[in-house]
Amino acid sequence: MQFLFALRSKGVTDARVLSAVEAVDRAAFMQGLFSERAYEDTPLPISCGQTISQPSIVGIMTQALAVTPRDKVLEVGTGSGYQAAILSQLARRVYTVDRYRRLVQEAQRIFDSLGITNITAMTADGSFGLPEQAPFDRILLTAAAEDPPGPLLAQLRVGGIMVLPVGQSDTVQSLIKVTRLEQGYDYEELRNVRFVPLIEGLGKD
Repeated sequence: MQFLFALRSKGVTDARVLSAVEAVDRAAFMQGLFSERAYEDTPLPISCGQTISQPSIVGIMTQALAVTPRDKVLEVGTGSGYQAAILSQLARRVYTVDRYRRLVQEAQRIFDSLGITNITAMTADGSFGLPEQAPFDRILLTAAAEDPPGPLLAQLRVGGIMVLPVGQSDTVQSLIKVTRLEQGYDYEELRNVRFVPLIEGLGKD
């Protein structure tokens, strides 16, 4: 399949991640004109001025997260729901939050139609995470922060991994992988990326 070949050529080589991408139809998460372009390796616009990420970036971020079947994952920035659906193939439970109620409702409708039952989607200010469900084994941010948000670092269990873009929103951002150690955190820079900025508060739909 051309789609998976494109992902492999960009460095997505993990067999479980490729299987998860193959199992989730990206076109299901897009409406109107753009659904015809679902299999292109490009970001595309969705509701509320947001975007559905480029599939190769979704693959690279998912691969860096190293999700295991026992993991409880927090995703900040539900967007279309595509990334959460891929995580749902790999993890025991996925919690996904977005500041736009409309995006959460649209994503939930798609999860229901695809029969995905291990995702909990909710409207919330993702910069504060979900303290009532913490700690998490894995945390993924699909919006760029200037620094890894303190509340999210605190909600990562020891040995847990967080993957997020960091940097000023209008310049080059870096995708980083944070591993929580017994004492402190280990930071690894993966590659340059472009994401919408992480904004505090709830959005106006």
